[in-house]
Amino acid sequence: MDLQYWHWLVFGMILIIAEVFIPSFTIFWFGLGALAVGGLLWIVPTMNLTAQVLLWTLFSSLLTAFWFLVMKPRMQDKTRAGMSREALLGETGQVIRVPEGDRRGLVRFSKPLLGSDEWSFISDDPVSLGDRVQIRDVSGNTLIVAPKNNK
Repeated sequence: MDLQYWHWLVFGMILIIAEVFIPSFTIFWFGLGALAVGGLLWIVPTMNLTAQVLLWTLFSSLLTAFWFLVMKPRMQDKTRAGMSREALLGETGQVIRVPEGDRRGLVRFSKPLLGSDEWSFISDDPVSLGDRVQIRDVSGNTLIVAPKNNK
């Protein structure tokens, strides 16, 4: 059986389109591997079928591994958006504005919590600018914090 470059291109497109109906995001990489073999076969038309299948397997495996080991972990949401209140308890931030009278203080976190890295806060204990505070509770859009024990 003699496969032409366009056979691989059609096969690759069918696999990529199949990804729409079977959402695993794995078939996509096999489709890209087939497209790559089709491109190579267009450049080197004398390639035998065994080499074509081996290259398709190699490209598909490498692309799938690259996605799951490199790209997918980098695309995870690190903002903690949508996390429950309990997940915020215990997080530590730094005071960037102290509360005065009726004005609430402002605390900044090194990583965004629920989509924001700065939150207004109230505290029963006195805090100073630059102090590290820990979330004890959440009241509406305001955090209730306490100074972090450095012990």
